Amino acid sequence: MSTIEINTTARDLMSVRAMIEELQAEAEALTDRLKTAMVERGTEVLQGDGWKATWKNVVGSRFDSKAFRADHADLYGQYSKPTTTTRFVLSV
Repeated sequence: MSTIEINTTARDLMSVRAMIEELQAEAEALTDRLKTAMVERGTEVLQGDGWKATWKNVVGSRFDSKAFRADHADLYGQYSKPTTTTRFVLSV
């Protein structure tokens, strides 16, 4: 790939990422409108022609590794293992 092609590809990627951010913001705004309609109607479910939206509380449980590390550093170290990942960053 030539330098010109690399520059073009990087600029295209930045442009697409900007479009994605704009679309995510628009999707969030539309989601908020539907949530507002649900609150106004006092319902957790809305339905229309070929779609259904639900907005409910979900109870879950997650392991608090920071608290476990603070309380049981020896066990945390014993059961922790290092991992290696790769990260791609494109910045201006």
